[in-house]
Amino acid sequence: MKNNKVLTMIIIVLVAIILIGGICFALFNQFNKPAKSLEPTIDEIVEASVEIPEITTNLADNKVVRLSLKIQTTNKDAAAELTKRDFQVKNIVIQELSEMEQKDLEGKQGKQIFQKALKTRLNELMQEGEVQEIYLTSFITT
Repeated sequence: MKNNKVLTMIIIVLVAIILIGGICFALFNQFNKPAKSLEPTIDEIVEASVEIPEITTNLADNKVVRLSLKIQTTNKDAAAELTKRDFQVKNIVIQELSEMEQKDLEGKQGKQIFQKALKTRLNELMQEGEVQEIYLTSFITT
């Protein structure tokens, strides 16, 4: 009788140790998985981007600017929405440029200020996501 109790206790302890070991092993494997890259792949970026064809407009100082844009959004749904809002995008670009002079767009800093203003205005429109980045794909002033 005493041997049965000892044997039962040993079996219970062994089963408990095996269960605890299995749980620890599973948790260890779960938390040590390599982190998935948070950066989107180039294919995902292209999929979530919208090409804005060439726009030609006057600046505040009666100079002319001609530019093309590529706008990167957060996802495909946002890109689809932005494609539908093409006319609004062009309107915002023209409005922003109409308040700027050629000297405002000179150099890297001038273009970055324009891109930032454009991004802010476009994100006010967006409902399905947001604009992440605006790329100037061509830019000429005369």
